[in-house]
Amino acid sequence: MVLVKDVYEIGEIPPVGVVPKEMYAQVIRPERFGEPKDAFQVEKVATPTELGPREALVMVMAAGINYNNIWAARGMPVNVIKAREKQGDTTGFHIGGSDASGVVQAVGSDVTSLQVGDEVVIHCGMWDENDASVTAGKDPVFSRSFQIWGYESNWGSFAQFTKVQAHQCMPKAKHLTWEEAAAPTLVGATAHRMLTNWAPNSVKKGDVVLIWGGSGGLGSMAIQIVRELGGIPVAVVSSEDKFAFCEKLGAKGCINRKDFDHWGMMPHWTDDEAYGKWAKGAREFGAKLWEVLGERRSPAIVFDHPGEDTIPTSIFVCDTGGMVVICAGTTGFNATVDLRYLWMRQKRLQGSHFANDEDANAFNQLVRDGKIDPCLGDTYTFNEIPLTHQLMSEGKQPLGVMAALVNAPREGMKDLG
Repeated sequence: MVLVKDVYEIGEIPPVGVVPKEMYAQVIRPERFGEPKDAFQVEKVATPTELGPREALVMVMAAGINYNNIWAARGMPVNVIKAREKQGDTTGFHIGGSDASGVVQAVGSDVTSLQVGDEVVIHCGMWDENDASVTAGKDPVFSRSFQIWGYESNWGSFAQFTKVQAHQCMPKAKHLTWEEAAAPTLVGATAHRMLTNWAPNSVKKGDVVLIWGGSGGLGSMAIQIVRELGGIPVAVVSSEDKFAFCEKLGAKGCINRKDFDHWGMMPHWTDDEAYGKWAKGAREFGAKLWEVLGERRSPAIVFDHPGEDTIPTSIFVCDTGGMVVICAGTTGFNATVDLRYLWMRQKRLQGSHFANDEDANAFNQLVRDGKIDPCLGDTYTFNEIPLTHQLMSEGKQPLGVMAALVNAPREGMKDLG
C-alpha cells in the first residue's frame, strides 16, 4: 500500500499516479506586482485535482523560462489575474510557467491519448474544443478561446503539479534530460509556425532569413529550423562574443546591432533631416547584411520579435515579395512603418502567435529526432525561478534558454530512475 503524503517536498518525487492534497508553487499575487524578483514567492496551495473530461494532471520535473511571465509579474500590459476574474476565476493568484517536462499523474474520463506514467513535454496552446471556430475546423489559434497556458491560464509549470488539456502533452525525447526537454517547446513551436505557416512566405531551400536575437531562445530555435529547411540564417545579436554560438547552430554569420544607432520608431517622413539620418542607418545595416552573406541578397523572411526598435529596419531590408513575421514586442508595441516600402515592394508584415498542435508536434519531432539542440544555457533551482525572470528582464540571461528543476532532485536525469 502506497502512503500518500499531504504534500511532498521539492525534489521528493511522488510515486507515479499519486496526487497529494497540496503542492508548492511559485505564486504571483496582485499586491506583489513589480520586478520579477519580488513578484514571485513560494507558497503551499491546493493541488488542482479536479480535472475536466479531456484534461490531465502532470507532475512537473522541470520548467522552462519565458518572457511572458515577466509581463505576468509586472501586471502589464495585462493584469492576468484580473482578466481571469472576469471569467469567473476566484483563486486570486497566478501560477505561471509555459514550458515543462514531466510525468502524467492523472487523466480525465475521456482522455485516450495519454496514460498515467507517460513522460511528456507540454506545449502552451489551449482552446475550448466546443468553440464554434474550432468545431468548424478552423485553426484553433485563430479562435476567440485560444489562450497561452501558464500566462493567460492559471496552474502553469512553476509548481509541482500542473493542469493541462490532454492535447498539449507530447512525447518527451528520451535522449534529453528533464531540464533539456523542458526548455525549448514554447520558443521552438513559435519559431516553427513563424517560419513555415504563412504560405507562400515559408522557408525554402536557399532562402536568406534574418533572425533578430539569434542567441536567445526564439533566435536559437529559428536558426536551427531554417538550417534544417535548407535556408540561410543570418543572426542579429548584441555583442560579438555571441557570434560563435549562433554560427555553431548554423548561422551563415552575425551582425552586431550595437554597431548601429538608428533603432526605435522612425522619424516622420516630412522631417527630412531626421528621416535621412534614420534611412542612412538602415542602409548601412542592409549593407552589413550583404557583407555577411558575401552577396547582395535581401532576406526572404525577417524573423522579428523586438518590435518597436526593429520593425522599421526589418521592413526596409526585407526582399521584394518577402515577409516580416513577428510574435512579440520586447522593446515596445508601437511600431512605425513607411508604407512606401511595404506596398511598392509588395512586402508582408505578418503577426504570428504561438502554435497549434500540428506546429508544436512538428517541432517536437525535430527534437525527438535529434535535429534540434535545446540550447540549454543554465539550469536553476525551483527557488531561483524569480531570479531567472529578473535576469531575462534585464537582458542578463545566458545564451540560449533557461530551465529550472521542480520535482527533479538533480540535473542530468532522463527518467524517474
